[in-house]
Amino acid sequence: MDQQDVASVTAQLGRTPRGLRSVAHRCPCGLPDVVETAPRLEDGSPFPTMYYLTCPRAASAIGTLESDGVMREMNERLAADADLAARYRAAHEDYIKRRDAIEVLEGFPSAGGMPDRVKCLHVLVAHSLAAGPGVNPLGDEAIAALPEWWKKGPCVCADGTVDETSEASADTPEKDA
Repeated sequence: MDQQDVASVTAQLGRTPRGLRSVAHRCPCGLPDVVETAPRLEDGSPFPTMYYLTCPRAASAIGTLESDGVMREMNERLAADADLAARYRAAHEDYIKRRDAIEVLEGFPSAGGMPDRVKCLHVLVAHSLAAGPGVNPLGDEAIAALPEWWKKGPCVCADGTVDETSEASADTPEKDA
């Protein structure tokens, strides 16, 4: 990652990110909104969350979906809809395959609750944004339910400083990247 992207991600998270490999997706505003992290951190600790949402505006909007009960409804549908469950399992396999291409984390799950439940929409949205539409059906659904978080402009300034008029200081649920 170039220094400007690292500075932007640092400002988005409000701390120094760990295990950065690359920008996995860019927000329509041009800044990173999903990064790819290494399967192991610098100290060797496993870090199975490969796709990490960094945009505080997107994270806040996803948090609203979670608090509105979207995950509960998705879990109910997973239990009742065999086709959805099969497509979600395929998303899990895609996630593992992509992570294993970097480094195999034997015995570690994918992320976000895959393949059997929805535990974190932030992870599912990050996977959908990084992999593209059609890979993670529940991540795609969550993206479709989000407002256009980028419409207010970048969440941080291009030099990585926080835009005081943005919600960049909003707390994001993902704290580990």
